[in-house]
Amino acid sequence: MKVLAIDDSRTIRDMVRLTLEREGIETTLAEDGVHGIETLEALDPKPDAILTDVNMPRLDGFGFIESVRARDEFAGIPILVLTTENARELKQRARAAGATGWIVKPFDPARLVGALRTVTGLT
Repeated sequence: MKVLAIDDSRTIRDMVRLTLEREGIETTLAEDGVHGIETLEALDPKPDAILTDVNMPRLDGFGFIESVRARDEFAGIPILVLTTENARELKQRARAAGATGWIVKPFDPARLVGALRTVTGLT
């Protein structure tokens, strides 16, 4: 499985990469939504799933999700939001933008990996 993880916090990016790579999941990192789109466009093959934070500079998670969902070649990639936010209206906004699911930080490593396996159908 290949995952693109986008977060403006280096600590979170490192924790996500460590968690996923420990499970044999290839992880590519990006620092914000703009970098996430640039990275996604450059990846070949495309990732099996995307993790994105909500609150980021340059382009937030909602804008990133909307940009990805506007492009046919990325339409089938599941997107999980990984954020400290837990407000219902933000979850609804993410779903409306095209997010597949929502995980609250700090994340439980087993739950994060399980969610990725569930949305991708991969082990």
